[in-house]
Amino acid sequence: MNELVTLADVRQAAAELEGTVRRTPLEPSRDPVLPGVFLKCENLQRAGSFKIRGAYMRVSRLTPEQRERGVVAASAGNHAQGVALAASTVGARATVFMPESAPLPKVAATKGYGAEVILGGATVDDALESAHRFAEEAGATLIHPFDHRDIVAGQGTIALEILDQLPETGTIVASVGGGGLVAGIAAAARELRPDIRIVGVQAEGAAAYPDSLAAGKPVRLDKMHTIADGIAVGKPGDVPFAHVVDLVDEIVTVTEEDISRALLSLLERNKLVVEPAGATAYAALLNRSVAYEGPTVAVISGGNIDPLLLMRLIEHGLAASGRFLRCNLRCPDRPGALASILQLLGAHGGNIVDVYHQRSDPRLSVGEVSVDLSIETRGSEHATEIVAALRDAGYFLTVAGSSI
Repeated sequence: MNELVTLADVRQAAAELEGTVRRTPLEPSRDPVLPGVFLKCENLQRAGSFKIRGAYMRVSRLTPEQRERGVVAASAGNHAQGVALAASTVGARATVFMPESAPLPKVAATKGYGAEVILGGATVDDALESAHRFAEEAGATLIHPFDHRDIVAGQGTIALEILDQLPETGTIVASVGGGGLVAGIAAAARELRPDIRIVGVQAEGAAAYPDSLAAGKPVRLDKMHTIADGIAVGKPGDVPFAHVVDLVDEIVTVTEEDISRALLSLLERNKLVVEPAGATAYAALLNRSVAYEGPTVAVISGGNIDPLLLMRLIEHGLAASGRFLRCNLRCPDRPGALASILQLLGAHGGNIVDVYHQRSDPRLSVGEVSVDLSIETRGSEHATEIVAALRDAGYFLTVAGSSI
């Protein structure tokens, strides 16, 4: 059985991190559907996520001989940047293995902090296997992203800040990949406030904890698929798993649509740029997966997002909230037919973003054309109204990604 990290361990970590990590702000959510919710903005942390806390704790405690031999890590991006920054701070050489799908800005940032980056494999787990081999062959110290007591203790310093900034906090909600973040938060908060509720959130397409908790031990997922690359971890770590079993109240999951909606809300309402993994805790509150009473804190764990992905996710979030409608309809191939459709949309307040008109689709009848429309709406009710108006006018209509 792994020895659990204690409040004393986390307090010692906080003392050692003084001057290295930023005390991030705790801001109230501005979304009116979430009264009493606050955001712990680790997306504003050095290197763009909470990972510098645990990474620096682990790296700073290495012996001079270990620092001389260098460190190695595996990550989709945030731990990579944390390790690279920590290593450069103490003067150690860092090698980081990242999956081939790692976002380019995260790769560039990791290199910018002085690490050598090696791309390979499809997942973080593949990269971790490569990092283990490198550690054995080169004598470098593996800085695991979550499965070490120093990492857990470093991440737990977030809980100290939260309970100092908002002593009456009743619930803390945090994203979960391997489990280091929620384990550290629980280790500190549970001793300070035995009555506090701790909830972990996983992406539905990469949720290793529910099966592992049911089995009573870490169990590897057969496959993963999620936009939240930062928490796409196929198997919980032994160290955090032990903490989750003893100290965490609940693990819930959120869908890709939930995450997209949360990103959009954080951007629009709170003016925060957040990556998908960083928005999962907030997503679980927005979709009511987590019931809460009293002051509740969602840890916004990271903000390192590729701008191109952000553009796609904004559109996805708009569609998920009913504010962006993509549809296809058929109409007669005659002069004025398209103009009639556009006039109808304008009469119902739909703002047309783009139109694609074609005659060559083999599924069309002779004398028919296909029209693809992208339409901005005021929300799901307005989108339903527009679709109903088009159907009432006699158009055969399909709506992308919707049951409208």
